[in-house]
Amino acid sequence: MKTPTFPMNAWYVAAWDAEVGRSLLQRTVCNRKLVLYRKQDGTPAALVNACWHRLVPLSIGSLNGDSVRCGYHGLEFGANGRCTHMPSQETINPSAAVRAFPVVERHRFIWVWPGDPALADAALIPPLPWADDPEWAGDGRMTEVKADYRLVIDNLMDLTHETYVHSTSIGNAALAEAPFDAFHGDRTARVERWVMNEEAPPFWAGQLGHAGKADRWQIINFLAPSTIYLEVGVAPAGTGARDGDRSQGVDMRVIHIPTPSTDKTCYYFWSHLRNYRVHDQGATRRVLDAGGGILLEDEVVIEAQQRAIDENPDHVFYNLNIDAGSMWARRAIDTMIAAETVAPLAVAAE
Repeated sequence: MKTPTFPMNAWYVAAWDAEVGRSLLQRTVCNRKLVLYRKQDGTPAALVNACWHRLVPLSIGSLNGDSVRCGYHGLEFGANGRCTHMPSQETINPSAAVRAFPVVERHRFIWVWPGDPALADAALIPPLPWADDPEWAGDGRMTEVKADYRLVIDNLMDLTHETYVHSTSIGNAALAEAPFDAFHGDRTARVERWVMNEEAPPFWAGQLGHAGKADRWQIINFLAPSTIYLEVGVAPAGTGARDGDRSQGVDMRVIHIPTPSTDKTCYYFWSHLRNYRVHDQGATRRVLDAGGGILLEDEVVIEAQQRAIDENPDHVFYNLNIDAGSMWARRAIDTMIAAETVAPLAVAAE
């Protein structure tokens, strides 16, 4: 039996908050085809995207109040999945229902739980407080990537690639040679890197407005199965950033959430948030556009890697020191998958 590539009992981002409204949005999360919408009170709902009657996608139907009306024969299903109307008959078949998924709106994202609904605890949603904090400004987008979501995580946990993939924006030679520290917990991984007293790359020099030597930090935080946020920034060299005083520099939180759609595709949600010039909409747009260009460079490399993996299924990868963060992230994901696949088999054997 093929080993799963993602755990099911976890919260995944299915959409930005602004993407879900009083229309039907189709998404596939962990191979589960969903239809998302908002009820009349504004709260989000998620149903399986297949009518109980003939499996026609509900997403090609319409909304009637808080119910989704199938576009084929007019059956209607409430946000809890129960059928609320059948045409041409007064009695509703009691088995008529579609699966409803736990859904929570938080940190500007719509999170869904594709696994066992009894285990869906909203307290497990990763804390991303900067996303809706008025002291922070920024915005983000979603990119569909034709690759295993874990390849996106690998890319983010080792930012030495910036030297080579993003040489004209956020990378420079000093970054690839800087020492780093890697840490991990049961579901977490963290990589810290400081580049001291070096020229800032073009993007960061522009944000800082300082052309001299700078101290730069990259702190990568991962929470299994698929949430990463970066603490990144630069300050004029010698102003105390490494000792905890970042007030002379510019500081960002960059959120990256690759949600597995299928085994080899993912939705890549990302945003750049800053705590400086928070009322400057022009700065927000410039950072957003720059981030989009950087992500496009990543997408090209990651999709090429996925194609090469598909062409060489027996290839064995060897890890370098710089892969420590991605190795711990992969181990955390594998532990979650094992808890779902091994434990049920053990119970069945008793």
